[in-house]
Amino acid sequence: MTAASVGFQCPECVREGNKSVRRPKRFTGARIGFRALPVTFSLIGVNVLVWLGIILTGGAGSRIADLVALRFRGACVADDGNGYFPNVTTDQICSTLQSSGAAAHWVLGVDDGAVWQLLTSTFTHVAILHLAVNMFSLYMLGSFLEPIVGRLRFLVFYLISGLAGSALVVWATAPAATTVGASGAIFGLLGVLVVLFVRAGQSLSPLLPVLLINAAITFFGPGISWQGHVGGFIGGLAVAGIFTTFRADRKAPLQWAALGGFTVVLLALVGVRILVF
Repeated sequence: MTAASVGFQCPECVREGNKSVRRPKRFTGARIGFRALPVTFSLIGVNVLVWLGIILTGGAGSRIADLVALRFRGACVADDGNGYFPNVTTDQICSTLQSSGAAAHWVLGVDDGAVWQLLTSTFTHVAILHLAVNMFSLYMLGSFLEPIVGRLRFLVFYLISGLAGSALVVWATAPAATTVGASGAIFGLLGVLVVLFVRAGQSLSPLLPVLLINAAITFFGPGISWQGHVGGFIGGLAVAGIFTTFRADRKAPLQWAALGGFTVVLLALVGVRILVF
């Protein structure tokens, strides 16, 4: 017999009772787990590996950086990565410069078909301080969010937020400008926190200092892509809103359908920018 709060129960009764107890779930509907943070650490690892690849192949002049950084329009860039030729608008003209002895090469942009840059740029850093600040922020947010929302949802939050940040960069940044960093995706995670607090009926006062500091950095910090930050934050709000609105198990297909629709909208916005350029 097994001791219970009132009297004793037979082992068979305990087993049958345990089967009827519903397992607790997270706020978004995912099952609760108590493992480490595989997605958070994997994302940090990918960011660090990309940074190492860029540093070991020339830093700002790295061809890896040229390939994965976000640039809407292709450009003829100096081989050392410091500047570009503003009047050179095609690969053919850039090749002519190269044949005449100029230290330059053509770098693809989204308008040239390098659509992968919309996501790869969210894993790209050149400056060590930029990388360190972003990875510390990713770890702090990931250690809180990943156990709550689940691994797959956390990964989706990161990627879609990064894509949303890139979409706004494409629309609101100079066509030849280069944008790198995980900041857009990280701001998306901040947006997720806001949604979770609101949907759980919690006060936003604990988040206000963080939000205000990051807003100040976004709009007043030197060399900051406010487009990536704002776009990522909006993306995080949207994706977290989708998951928390359709959080019951039976609504999982609606979650993914809405998520897919939002992704299509983001890609369509990029496509429209390419057409009207």
